[in-house]
Amino acid sequence: MLKAVQTISIFQKQPESQAFVAGQVIFEEGQAGDVMYGVLEGEVDISVNGKIVEAIQPGDVFGTGVLIGIKNRTYTATAKTHCKLAFLDEQRFLFAVQETPMFALQVMRSYSQRLTRLAHQF
Repeated sequence: MLKAVQTISIFQKQPESQAFVAGQVIFEEGQAGDVMYGVLEGEVDISVNGKIVEAIQPGDVFGTGVLIGIKNRTYTATAKTHCKLAFLDEQRFLFAVQETPMFALQVMRSYSQRLTRLAHQF
């Protein structure tokens, strides 16, 4: 799967990562944010208004909206399992987009697919 391999590669190059235990909230709906996340290991549940709407798998990204103009988080992200996440702030995100244009396309696809799924659930 090219998408997962390339996305993980970008996130694995980041100098820092964070570990979360199952059930730990990564961020909450309505919170301000300044980083996006890539799942290196484990799974993350995405919920809106307390309802789980998606499980994010290794190789995928989430939390992108705050880096492209959305003021606050539009959903809650919770570790479904023990997980290891890498993150990009705006500066690192822009660098990754500039250096790897396919990364930008993958992020846009992930974001638009998530929005489409959410729209069909409500």
